[in-house]
Amino acid sequence: MAQKVAIIGAGVSGLASIKCCLDEGLEPTCFERSDDIGGLWRFREIPEEGRSIVYKSVITNTSKEMSSFSDFPFPEVCPNFLHHSVLLEYLRMYAGHFQLLDYIHLKTTVCSVQKHPDFTATGQWVVYTEKDGQRESAIFDAIMVCSGHYAERNLPLDSFPGIKKFKGRYLHSWEYKDPRGLEGKRVLVLGAGDSGGDIAAEVSRTAAKVFLSTRSGTWVLSRISNAGWPLDMVFNKRFMNSIQKLLPAGTIKKMQTVVFSRWFNHENYGLIPLESSWTPLIMNDELPSCILCGAVVVKTNVKEFTDTSAIFEDGTVEKDIDVVIFATGYTTSFPFLEESLHSACKSNVSLYKKIFPPHLEKQTLAIIGFVAVIGSLMPVVELQARWVTRVFNGSCKLPTMSQMMTEVAKHKEDLQKRSIPSHKDKERIYFIEYMDEIATCIGVKPSLPLLFLTDPKLGLEVFFGPCTSYQFRLTGPGKWEKARSTILTQWDRALKPLKTRVVDVSPKRTSVSCWVIVFCISAFLGFTWLVFKYSSPSWLS
Repeated sequence: MAQKVAIIGAGVSGLASIKCCLDEGLEPTCFERSDDIGGLWRFREIPEEGRSIVYKSVITNTSKEMSSFSDFPFPEVCPNFLHHSVLLEYLRMYAGHFQLLDYIHLKTTVCSVQKHPDFTATGQWVVYTEKDGQRESAIFDAIMVCSGHYAERNLPLDSFPGIKKFKGRYLHSWEYKDPRGLEGKRVLVLGAGDSGGDIAAEVSRTAAKVFLSTRSGTWVLSRISNAGWPLDMVFNKRFMNSIQKLLPAGTIKKMQTVVFSRWFNHENYGLIPLESSWTPLIMNDELPSCILCGAVVVKTNVKEFTDTSAIFEDGTVEKDIDVVIFATGYTTSFPFLEESLHSACKSNVSLYKKIFPPHLEKQTLAIIGFVAVIGSLMPVVELQARWVTRVFNGSCKLPTMSQMMTEVAKHKEDLQKRSIPSHKDKERIYFIEYMDEIATCIGVKPSLPLLFLTDPKLGLEVFFGPCTSYQFRLTGPGKWEKARSTILTQWDRALKPLKTRVVDVSPKRTSVSCWVIVFCISAFLGFTWLVFKYSSPSWLS
């Protein structure tokens, strides 16, 4: 049974892991290489090698209610979408409230994690660290890797012939902090992911012209739903997830296209994604406007560079380019892990439940937060940590090594059938499905039939409302007495920061009438029955 646990990193995953260790009676020791907590969300003017940080203007893509830790809601006065400084302050509040700082060793670098000579019997690890030039080692019963996966820059210079002779400046988005120094320049941004879209929109305010090059296109969504509520609170619901499970993949794809096209016609803006097995998606409230007014010009992939120009795959040429920004993401790296773990930890597809390397004789090492989720990552890493710590203390049991390896192999085969490359470092997963999967392992997944019978008001909000992390504190290990009230007031907390000018005649949000709810449930059950009756068994199997 694990007692002493080494936690590597004091960002979101690390802080959640410390708390979960304490909740489960374990002894955590957290090693953080920098001089403060916060990880990715701690802004620094000068970037540090081996650590990714946000740029100055970053706002979260997920709302506060969907991003909250399950037993520590954001203050109701916080805006729904958070500047990085506000999120960092929340993490400091979380660490202070649960007294986590006492377990963190700052300015301490983990140099190496090696199996103890008696690993096959004890499952122990030897952790080698360095602080102020002094190297030390200590033995731990278990390891939680919380160092993040945004450390190594992906700078694919070989994919862009001529870039080495380009006379302008080129840099990775990791180096970008704000648009200073780019005023009046002609800037080319490579990559239309979240960072690429944000940087293109921000730089276009003062640059002479910004070109946004995308290989495959992307859907661009606003953070705001049609009714003005945070988009993720409207769409991340169990009701909608249930319908999605019943429909064929082709039908879902068509429905997504209709929904994603409501804001603007992506084909007209040059952003329509190419047909693929995955759905590229970013949140950006400014980019369409920047394109519409000509400040940002969308281009195809770059074929090659000359001294001062970029030649694109469609044959067009943009001359006098001053700066190229590679918004090409990051590659995963856990250099401190011993060699035997490198191949298994290269991709989360090779990990059991995206967490455990399945080939270890003793399951005493876990990778926390190594997921790309369509939704907020914070509740996911917390739930992962809750499960992992219960595995470490013996409360939860894992399958045998052969069973875990079989499941991993079967999942890789399934990805290949769906033409999703398993060599990618992170498979994109749906928020609710993965949360329920891990919650089932712990025994904290809410029972909807039981809720509808014993607490209909709560059951309706859990099923038809946003799937917030509080749902996983209603029952089972770690049950929180305030979970019910927190769920029933989540819309109020979303509304609170908007009520800075209260007008008496403004309509208030009212609960859906019982008759409407009864009709929705009846319609849903009837639709489900028709799908199962008339659908061919081929796609249900």
